[in-house]
Amino acid sequence: MSGHLSEKGQASDLVERIAKLIKTRFEDESSGHDWHHIRRVWQLARQIAQREGANQEIVELGALVHDIADWKFHAGDDSVGPREAERLLVSEGAASSVIEQVVGIVACISYKGAGVKTAMSTLEGQCVQDADRLDAIGAIGIARCFAYGGHANRLMYDPDQPPVMHATAEAYKAAKGSSLNHFYEKLFLLKDRMNTGTGKALAEQRHRYMEEFVAQFLDEWGAACV
Repeated sequence: MSGHLSEKGQASDLVERIAKLIKTRFEDESSGHDWHHIRRVWQLARQIAQREGANQEIVELGALVHDIADWKFHAGDDSVGPREAERLLVSEGAASSVIEQVVGIVACISYKGAGVKTAMSTLEGQCVQDADRLDAIGAIGIARCFAYGGHANRLMYDPDQPPVMHATAEAYKAAKGSSLNHFYEKLFLLKDRMNTGTGKALAEQRHRYMEEFVAQFLDEWGAACV
């Protein structure tokens, strides 16, 4: 695991400890929010941070704890994640300035609807948010979308149920639409909501792949209904 750590002496020790704790906690999760998702976000965030000149330690820690208590698994309560992130970082002896920045990332990272702005105020937060959104699109994003849909007992697709462009976070959290609708309600929108130049460049190919997939899906669905 040390090959993924920042080169900052004591900081790398903190990152390594947090990574081990998060891996243990999430390695058996099956909704698409597992350790492998977190690891991919960690790696992507590191790459983006290096290219954008962000603080590596803050980015790595933010990526590692970004899904520590996602509101989707806590009855829509988006205050649980920041509290859990703070608790973990305090228990591992992180500096107060580090905790404040990382908790800020966790508090703002989630997508909350087509009509809701979730802007990050720091470059470090932007790097982590871009990495998380990159893992929500492309081939892996497609797989994660349907994995979560199955976990949440959602239909793959219902042609009589149009997508909804949710205007508020409350409406988005309460939505029960099909997995395919999620592409229109969120995934197709992420390319244009990347924060960094690096994130925008990496999103292009993944976005095109999703467009091709959905076109093929609908073509096959229509052919089966003839």
